[in-house]
Amino acid sequence: MQTITNNAAADNAAYFAAVACAERRALHSYFDQHVIADSDLGYLAIDEGDYGTLSQPMIDRIVYTTPGVLIDEF
Repeated sequence: MQTITNNAAADNAAYFAAVACAERRALHSYFDQHVIADSDLGYLAIDEGDYGTLSQPMIDRIVYTTPGVLIDEF
């Protein structure tokens, strides 16, 4: 039997909240949406278009990616 502590439950909730945010943002973006693990802040949803080329340390902390849905080609 696995016991989930309050910290683990809070960590899971933060992760799933960041994933939900990234997926919602992807519907209205040309850019990929990433969930980044941060030791101080937990999980962050970021838009790749806001950051330009991501640094390698930031790439190493990506735990989830959803592609942007908008396409600018006709």
